[in-house]
Amino acid sequence: MREDDQLSRLFKALTHPARLQILDLLRDGEQCVCHMEARLSYRQAYISQHLAVLREAGLIEDRRDGWNVYYRVTEPGVYEVMDRARAIAGVRVPKRAGRRAAAAYPCPKCSSENIGAASGVIPVERIVAA
Repeated sequence: MREDDQLSRLFKALTHPARLQILDLLRDGEQCVCHMEARLSYRQAYISQHLAVLREAGLIEDRRDGWNVYYRVTEPGVYEVMDRARAIAGVRVPKRAGRRAAAAYPCPKCSSENIGAASGVIPVERIVAA
């Protein structure tokens, strides 16, 4: 791949607001897709499409743990590019939310009541309620 093509792919990955939001979430470290759903209020399929673009650009990589897929940034230098572009555009650079902020967005799939469901075991309360 030509250098211009690589650079173009990088800038393409940074042209969509949803991808910028995903990258901003990943500033605080690895996140699972279900946490991204809860924090961004986007559907899983929509997030996955944007994660694919970021992965193709070489900016993120994933790791599977059971039913969950976790993503992390592989090129932290992308934040310098994003922050500089925001400064040029006169847009404020977002503050890091930190791990505590992530707890304010409970994950519907990782919560303690759903852990059994992820392993294939359905809690009795759910069967009775159904």
